[in-house]
Order: sequence, then structure tokens, then C-alpha cells
Amino acid sequence: MTRYDDLVGMLRSGGYRLTPQRLAIMGILSRDTSHPTVEQVFRQVQKDFPTTSLATVYKTIDTLKDLGQVQELEFSDGGRRYDGMNMTPHGHLVCRECNAIEDYDLQLERLRKRAEETSDYALTDARVDFYGLCGTCSARGNGTAGRALAKASR
Repeated sequence: MTRYDDLVGMLRSGGYRLTPQRLAIMGILSRDTSHPTVEQVFRQVQKDFPTTSLATVYKTIDTLKDLGQVQELEFSDGGRRYDGMNMTPHGHLVCRECNAIEDYDLQLERLRKRAEETSDYALTDARVDFYGLCGTCSARGNGTAGRALAKASR
């Protein structure tokens, strides 16, 4: 069974309508490794369903978030990206130049449990992001973010 099948089954068993547009959105989120924005999902869905509204994409992603089936990655610049592929606790590698995001497997659940055991916090969520330059941007000579990072480390 694929991640897409899991999402479809969950919505079906919850009594949600499975419109072609909603199925397309779930297909993108369940297969896109780039952690797309709502706007990126919207542009992809419009290729096959040009009358789909941005509101439909937002509502579908919100529904999947509420069901715990999509992870929302919020960034300090106000941007949001979505991970519908991997719901197990994991980290992310984020390129400061091209904004690429890759999953990074680490023992996040174990770290979260340890933090909870050694503090007085009742943790509700955990997220670890590592920032730097991806291989492509690094090979291009650091770019603007790389120069800023180098300057900051002096």
C-alpha cells in the first residue's frame, strides 16, 4: 500500500468527499519530495484541473493537517512548506540559497522523549532543521547565502 492509498483510505473512512481535485492534491503531497508550498501544489493541480481554486488546495491541506497526515513546516520568513510523504518524526536539511528541503533521518522521537523526560515541558511537537548549502549551490561557489554565512562566521 502506498502513502497515497493511505491518504485516500483515511479520507474515505472519515466520510470526506474524494473529488478529482482532492485526489490530485493528495497525489502531489504523497509523492513530492521537495516539500512544496500551497502555491506549488496549486500550479501542479491546475495543469490537469484548470478550474481548481487556491481555496480548494488550502482546504484540502488543512484537512490533511487536522488529520495528522501532512506536516506543515513554518519558516521565520512566513513561508510554509508541506510534507505529506513522511509522517514519522524526522529532520530536514534546508538550503539557504535555493530553498531546497530534504528529509534527514535522525532519532527525533528518541530526542523528543529525552527532552520531555529531562525537562518540565509537556511537549506537543518536535522539529529539527539543519541549514546550509545543498551540493548544487555549494558547487556553484557558495552564492549569496554562502557568502553571508562565511562573513557571519568570521
